[in-house]
Amino acid sequence: MFLPRFQPENLEHNKLIFELVNEMATRKECTHSQLALAWVHHQGSHVCLIPGTTKIENFEQNFRALSVKLTSEEMAKLESLASVDAVKGDRYGGTSATWRESETPDLSSWKGE
Repeated sequence: MFLPRFQPENLEHNKLIFELVNEMATRKECTHSQLALAWVHHQGSHVCLIPGTTKIENFEQNFRALSVKLTSEEMAKLESLASVDAVKGDRYGGTSATWRESETPDLSSWKGE
């Protein structure tokens, strides 16, 4: 399968982003996966974490992400690292439908209850 993010012209750049995330995870004393789940959890009450797992030890690791606290500065840093402009190469090789083809309205247009 052709995965543009892992092609040589993009891989070194994206590897640097991964290393920055790992450094933050190390400072937060968590895994990079826990940091990613914590980032999603900190998006607001309109987001619900649903990590899939088939092993109890992975479930326990995922659950520990809820105790990872992120500052607004850390959230901003993670946002910048995960932005569409920061990561080089498409996620898929153009053969799969992605969010770009969706009709999901922009989050700013949603009405909270």
